[in-house]
Amino acid sequence: MEVPTQASPPAQKNHVIYDPIYGFIKLNPIEWEIISSPFYQRLRWIKQLGFSCYVFPGAEHSRFHHSIGVMFNAHKILESVGRAVSEKELMDASCLTSEAIFHKSLRLGALMHDLGTFMFSHTTEGAYIEYGETTNAKNGKKLPDDHENLGSYIIKNTDYPGGITYILKKYGISPQKISDLVKGVDESILANQILHSEVDCDRMDYLLRDAHYTGLSYGSYDRDYLLHHFQIKRVDNHDILTIRHNALYCVEDFLTSRFSWYSQVVRSPRGAKYDSIAERICAYMLEKGWLYKYSELLDMIAKDPMGFYSFNDAYFMTAIHTHFQNGDFDKNPKMKDMAKVILLGTGGKAIRCEEFKSRLLSQDDPGAVEKYYKKAHAKAAEIKEFLEKKGGPADWVITDIPKKSIMFVKSPKNVAKNSSAQLSNVLLDRDPVKISMENGEIKLLAEVENSLISKLFNSNNFIPNVYCSSSAYELLLSAGMIDGSYS
Repeated sequence: MEVPTQASPPAQKNHVIYDPIYGFIKLNPIEWEIISSPFYQRLRWIKQLGFSCYVFPGAEHSRFHHSIGVMFNAHKILESVGRAVSEKELMDASCLTSEAIFHKSLRLGALMHDLGTFMFSHTTEGAYIEYGETTNAKNGKKLPDDHENLGSYIIKNTDYPGGITYILKKYGISPQKISDLVKGVDESILANQILHSEVDCDRMDYLLRDAHYTGLSYGSYDRDYLLHHFQIKRVDNHDILTIRHNALYCVEDFLTSRFSWYSQVVRSPRGAKYDSIAERICAYMLEKGWLYKYSELLDMIAKDPMGFYSFNDAYFMTAIHTHFQNGDFDKNPKMKDMAKVILLGTGGKAIRCEEFKSRLLSQDDPGAVEKYYKKAHAKAAEIKEFLEKKGGPADWVITDIPKKSIMFVKSPKNVAKNSSAQLSNVLLDRDPVKISMENGEIKLLAEVENSLISKLFNSNNFIPNVYCSSSAYELLLSAGMIDGSYS
């Protein structure tokens, strides 16, 4: 890939930050300049865990330092596998050997993987994707209106002083290369694995960081031991990332921590309730024209970086509060009640009944997921119909029933079936964990005989959540339609 001609970089000055998880992290000149841009500084004002802070008050941490942590983990993986350049080369802006560019680019891809993050992280992204303004445009590229494409647009379409494209070119780094890394479609399978896989630099950071700020022990794993056991192997003329068999149980600890985290925290009815309500409010405000459309975000990125800076959590909460105070929600009592729940952090209920129970289902039996998915939707439809007849104007129901379950790892059958490139060798698939055996053989983790995951990988956690207004809950409970609720 052609690398842009490097202009004269500014005088060398390296920077150090102190991270609560890893301690001191050194930043080279290009990283510091990117972090100092409006596009990156915006991440200070976006919570990493959405509305989980309503349940765990300590979860106020942001995408800003999470992304720096992801960069640091990518760096440590490269050190572990012997693909890191020296600190002198890494910090020298004029050093553009192929090895240095690979190392610097991987750090930059990790640093900017969340550059296009929406308000309250993934909470409002679903509303933009569903609205699909540019996705459904006649002359559009038909790409999802999601954070990855928004981040890629920032990286490739800000060629002006202070813009990300401009900064990358100034230091001789290809914007297209960084965009490919962010999307996980780089020509290097190794690079894609480090940034996007079942054990990657992103998950390595958020498990520890989210556990730290929520105060929960979920997410704990032995990071140093895991880092020590990464190993590169050559498969069909490609370098791939593997983990030595010695760290088998460390990897399993990592994966079970992530499984527990998603099952008990991210998908917990108490916390996920606020995210689901906020997503519904976001969809409503998009339809009303009360929030920036995706096309407006693209326009600001290209012309008004400080305008795009405002697209953060404060913007979303201010919009809800302003329209609430102005009486703009009054014509829709359901939305008004939801807005009040988000503003005050109280109200709304998560419904309990047989159809909405969490279940462990088989990954290789799509019929099982479909069966319970249909049952949950049928029950939700019954509840909605009942409330339309018996409920009041402010009674609402929100369904959050996932089509995909939470899994430990992809099953070998699933990998072979869903490989994006229909690869002849499943070991070249980006996502699944590969284990280097003592005899030199490489296996998918799910195929390692003495692995607990080989017994558990087929168990996926199907967690349907359905929420309703407090008044609707009382009505449903008195009618015997539900069992109860989480507060």
